[in-house]
Amino acid sequence: MVQRSAFETCQLLRDNIAKVVLGKDELIDMLILAAMAGEHVLLEDVPGVGKTLAAKALAHSLDAKFSRLQFTPDLLPSDITGSMIYRAATGEFEFSKGPIFANVVLADEINRAPPRTQSALLEAMSEGQVTVDGVTHNLPKPFMVIATQNPFEYEGTYALPESQLDRFLLRTSIGYPVREIERSVLSTHQSGEPVNDLQSVISPAEILSVQAEVGRVRFDESLTDYLLDIVNATRNHEAFQVGVSTRGALSFYRGCQSLALLRGRDYVVPDDLKTLAVPALAHRVLPEGIFQGGSRSVVEQQLADLIEPIPVPV
Repeated sequence: MVQRSAFETCQLLRDNIAKVVLGKDELIDMLILAAMAGEHVLLEDVPGVGKTLAAKALAHSLDAKFSRLQFTPDLLPSDITGSMIYRAATGEFEFSKGPIFANVVLADEINRAPPRTQSALLEAMSEGQVTVDGVTHNLPKPFMVIATQNPFEYEGTYALPESQLDRFLLRTSIGYPVREIERSVLSTHQSGEPVNDLQSVISPAEILSVQAEVGRVRFDESLTDYLLDIVNATRNHEAFQVGVSTRGALSFYRGCQSLALLRGRDYVVPDDLKTLAVPALAHRVLPEGIFQGGSRSVVEQQLADLIEPIPVPV
């Protein structure tokens, strides 16, 4: 196996995904960053802009097993985790693995399933395992959930509880492509779906090696204080009922380490925190007076305004 640095591995992964996910460099970086951190992503956007494509491109590039779960109101927890099946040939019950047993799991329209079914993902996302009938089963490594939801359609949906939102490192969106990029998309899809022919460029073992490298990225004490200043500001500001949790602070910390490594550094700088603050924290706060149909952009702007006056270490 060719020995590459973590930065070279990420560059290789970025370039490969960009072959089919056109004109969305920021999205690609966010997906790679979450994979590096060993965490999960919530894509909040309208249908048909490439959410499934991006998830499949990441999985293909990693030579990883990909699984797609379409969340619906009648989906049961066992449809996700798997269940015990009676085998007549042996006269015994045997565990049949559900689609959660994959490296990259696309949880499509996650807010269309009731909370009981959504909760089936909690243990998987937090611990990398599922428990069925009192028996714990480890999920493959690496393991990553990419969940999607439509921010403009709330009929027949169930808002994600705060405890589940807190399991996502990032909430981001894709958006519509610019005209010339969309022209290229039309051209590349003339003979089929390009992502199906996308070749892997790194192995699952290599992304696990990168995850280990992330933990060694230096985080100066002054930047740790800056991170805690941001987190504490969300807990004490009148605009928010609930601020960022300790789990959220840890996730933000690791996300900043991942971003530094993605940018070719083995140390975190203030810009890393500024870049990730909104996508990593906005979904973890509960603003005053905001209901399910409330504007995400309002919350993100409130958070950005809150962070701006906080002194930056020099």
